[in-house]
Amino acid sequence: MCGRFCFVCTFKTKMTTFENQLWKGIEEFTFDDPGTQLTFAARLACENGWNANYTQRVIAEYKRFIYLCCISPTGVTPSDPVDQAWHLHLTYTKSYWNNLCRGTMGQEIHHNPTKGGSEERQKFSTYYKGLHELYLENFGTPPPPDIWHDSITRFSDIDFQRVNLQRYWLIKKPSAKIRSVAFELIMIAVAMLCIQSSGKDFIIVFIVMMIASALSKFNDKGNGNKRGGGTNGSEGMSSCTSGCSDSGCSSHGDSGCSSSGCSSGCSGCGGGCGGGD
Repeated sequence: MCGRFCFVCTFKTKMTTFENQLWKGIEEFTFDDPGTQLTFAARLACENGWNANYTQRVIAEYKRFIYLCCISPTGVTPSDPVDQAWHLHLTYTKSYWNNLCRGTMGQEIHHNPTKGGSEERQKFSTYYKGLHELYLENFGTPPPPDIWHDSITRFSDIDFQRVNLQRYWLIKKPSAKIRSVAFELIMIAVAMLCIQSSGKDFIIVFIVMMIASALSKFNDKGNGNKRGGGTNGSEGMSSCTSGCSDSGCSSHGDSGCSSSGCSSGCSGCGGGCGGGD
């Protein structure tokens, strides 16, 4: 059973003339001038460690998000990967404000950070859930889960920092299961040492045991790259060698948008809006 305009059977025919022209313009929108060597897609891949295929898929979803911003009667919130594409596009000021907002959509979609607090979080969580429903209604298929993560992941897996890869190695934390096994092995070793130790040696063993216990309980919050769903980072990272570091690649924080300037997710603002916590 189709929604308002199902992508498969009535997506085009059920659109109003305005919506049809709007979507066509957004879908065909290009980010780069002819001859650009460091493209928008290459920079986006570089900043997030994504492969080329995943990056192109995120860009396609970013366009769908922008379209939903324009037609939403209340507000919508982007996933984190889509948010990253949006953040980067905002730095291309002429492309975003002149070419996309004014030239293609005929309206300005503003971006403001969240004010913080439980009310804001609840509001944007509602918007994020609403976007999934609006997406299905308009495009006839659920959002791809490796780009549009579930609500719990979207609003909890957010502990990101900008890191200079020339100075630091990035080593993925082991899973909780591996940490648990390692802890058990350490405890067995500690128990054997305790049997053979006394006095000062026992104090040292006890300290080692406490450290091992603390490590085993350390929150595996950063386990898994939820921001980027690509499995082969080499394609995306190869973009960096084309001049990304020399051109000033940078990461950005969270985001939000509206046609009237609402915060990190957006409330009802006529033309629609979106954002993230």
